Amino acid sequence: MRSHLLLSSFAALTLAAALHPVAAQDNPTGDPVVQHIFDEGMHHSQAARLAQVLMDSIGPRLTGSAANRAANDWLLRTYRSWGINASNEQYGTWRDWTRGASSLELVSPRTRVLEATMHAWSAATPSAGITADVVALPTAAEVRDSAGFARWLSGVRGKLVLISMAQPTCRPDEDLRTWADSAIYAHAVAERDSAAADWSARFSAAHVSPRSIASLLEQAGAAGVLSNSWSRGWGVDKIQSARASTIPSFDVSCEDYSLLARLAEHGQHPRVYALAQSKVAPAESPVFNTIARTEGSEKPNEYVMLSAHLDSWDSGSGATDNGTGTITMLEAMRILKQAYPHPKRTILVGHWSGEEEGDIGSSAFAADHPAILAGLQALFNQDNGTGEIDTVQTNGFVDAASSLARWMSRMPQALTHDITLMLPGVAHNESTDSDAFDCRNAPAFFLTSADWGYTDYTWHTNRDTYDKVNFDEVKRNATLVAMFAYEAAEDPTLVPRVRRVPPTDARTGQPMRVPSCHEPPRSWAAAQRR
Repeated sequence: MRSHLLLSSFAALTLAAALHPVAAQDNPTGDPVVQHIFDEGMHHSQAARLAQVLMDSIGPRLTGSAANRAANDWLLRTYRSWGINASNEQYGTWRDWTRGASSLELVSPRTRVLEATMHAWSAATPSAGITADVVALPTAAEVRDSAGFARWLSGVRGKLVLISMAQPTCRPDEDLRTWADSAIYAHAVAERDSAAADWSARFSAAHVSPRSIASLLEQAGAAGVLSNSWSRGWGVDKIQSARASTIPSFDVSCEDYSLLARLAEHGQHPRVYALAQSKVAPAESPVFNTIARTEGSEKPNEYVMLSAHLDSWDSGSGATDNGTGTITMLEAMRILKQAYPHPKRTILVGHWSGEEEGDIGSSAFAADHPAILAGLQALFNQDNGTGEIDTVQTNGFVDAASSLARWMSRMPQALTHDITLMLPGVAHNESTDSDAFDCRNAPAFFLTSADWGYTDYTWHTNRDTYDKVNFDEVKRNATLVAMFAYEAAEDPTLVPRVRRVPPTDARTGQPMRVPSCHEPPRSWAAAQRR
């Protein structure tokens, strides 16, 4: 899932009330099921215990990996132990990569163990590692044109190449704003802007794109590539996938990457020892969605669905992206089993794989289950961190807000305080699994969470670990989701499917483009052919 989205300027309805302990009078209708859901979720939460297994023991869940499959199987066992029907549905195959040990050490002009992480799907070094000189991409003045870049490229064989901009400072902007006066802060911003312009000019002069540079270096015989994707916070990087296929690829921390860049720039000849151990299975391995369900007692062919992706990037533990969403939905189903075991409509949960590769698992499920989409009352998707759910996006279903507001009005105010209901909203690409249902005209709602440092500190980073989760918020979210499922399953009416006519995009003067469905690739090889 991409970073927490800024709220749009479309009309919003805020349901706000003071936060206080829930007593009997804070159950608006006196519904005993609402009280049971609240008591089970808020006073008997299993979220922390479940999350510790998922995030610490199983760990990150890269699509196609053994850990991804282990998480599928753990969910299956957990649901079945609660008496909830569940299955792993294979939707395709994907490359199966296993991370091993990796390290990077500066050996000249001095010794320093560098903070670095091998990218997902990186190639391995020889078993003994490699020692190589480190060089940076040449400046625009050094290259001048594509011919000059080709000459430079002929000299990279056997070297580790720095392929990202070095930050002038790894001190976050908010820290600069806190301590610097306006002139010093402006100078720091200007330095960063200048460095970015210089870096962009290098590619323009060479007539190459940043996305292709790794493969060009690979073809030229470089020993490996070093990069940095600083996340604008203390000690935190975005760490995703390698762009080279046959040479090792490392993300180096902002501070240590800048050190290497300065040494190279000043002719001080940095030399590094690199070790990267990894294994790719000889053939693609199966990938699964884990689907659990409680059958409807009166309307089994109408559905309420809970949704979160199980896969993650693998440099952290996949905690807030999207272990928290996984645990929210898992815990919500446990609560419902205790408090509402015989729903009127069938309640499903989808734990998707392949979201980080383009919503593949959820798109495959939506394409393969048209009857579920036809009978879908509502889908609730959560995918951005540990913060309390503070916004419900209706995604262009113009009459859905009345249903959602009615359901929330029947819940304790401690769960609905300060929730903003975006209405009518607009269908747009959230880069999350609700997209796969919205594009097929099935009412899917995105439950966004307060940031809690997600954008800079945990989303796709090396710091996305169990300790960043706030379980008071997670148990609140799980209880809220369980109540949404209960109210949606009980509602005698179906959520209308009238869609908003796309409004005009102020930037282009044209109607906003509504995302269209895509046929998901059912294998990694198929994805590469696109």
